[in-house]
Amino acid sequence: MLDSLQGKRALVTGGSRGLGRAICRALTEAGARVAFTFSRDEEGAAATVAACAPADAEGHRASVLDAAATALLVRALEARWGGLDILVNNAGISQNLPLALLEEEDFDQVMDVNVKGTFLTSKAVLRGMIKRKGGVILNIGSLAGSRTIEAPVHFCASKAAVEGMTRALAKEVARYGIRVNCLAPGLLEDGLGRNLPDHRLAAYVKHCALGRVGAFDEVARFAVFLVSDQCPYLSGATIGMDGGI
Repeated sequence: MLDSLQGKRALVTGGSRGLGRAICRALTEAGARVAFTFSRDEEGAAATVAACAPADAEGHRASVLDAAATALLVRALEARWGGLDILVNNAGISQNLPLALLEEEDFDQVMDVNVKGTFLTSKAVLRGMIKRKGGVILNIGSLAGSRTIEAPVHFCASKAAVEGMTRALAKEVARYGIRVNCLAPGLLEDGLGRNLPDHRLAAYVKHCALGRVGAFDEVARFAVFLVSDQCPYLSGATIGMDGGI
C-alpha cells in the first residue's frame, strides 16, 4: 500500500491513542496528509504526531460533539489544503457495565459520541466532498454491532446504529462519487478489551479461529486499503475483521 494515498488529504477523529493513532500512522505511511482530532489528551496527541514523523500529521483539539468547532476545523483544513478526500470516523467510547448498572447519562454519552459524533463530523466534511464530487468516508464500527456477543448494551446499540448510518449514507451520496463503508473490528490489543475480565477475554480467544485478539496496525493497514482508489467498487458495506468469530 506504499504511496497508495499519495496526494490525498485525510481527517481522522479520535486520533490521540490506540486504533486512531495507528490509522493516522498508516495513512501517512501511504502518502496521505493527515489531520486528527482529540478531545482532551494533549500528551497522546503529541505522541501521535511523533509516531507519524517524519510525515505530515497535525492534531486539533475538538470534540466530535462540538458541531461549531468541527465545522470550523473542516473549513480551515479545506482552505489550507484545497479539500478533504478522506474522513475516518474513529472516535468512540464505551463502558463495561451491565444494563442494570447503566444510568441514563451513561447511555446518552455513548450514543452521543459514537453515533451523533459520526453524524456531525460526516455532515461537516460531506459539504466539501459533494461540491468536489468525490471522497471516501470510513466509519469504525465493531463486531458488537452485528453479532450476538457479551458486550455492553449501549455500546452494541451505538455500533449497530453506525452500521445503519453507513448503509443509508452510502446510498444518499453515491451520486456524488462518494463511497461510505464501515470497518468493524473484533477485540483488539487495547481499548474495550483492556477492561474485560480474564474469563471473557479467554472465551473470545477460544472462539476466535485465529486464536488471538487483533493488533491496531493490522486494522489500520486494512483501513488504508478501504479508503484508497484500489477499492473503488465497495460502498455501503460493513467489513468484519475479527479473526474468525
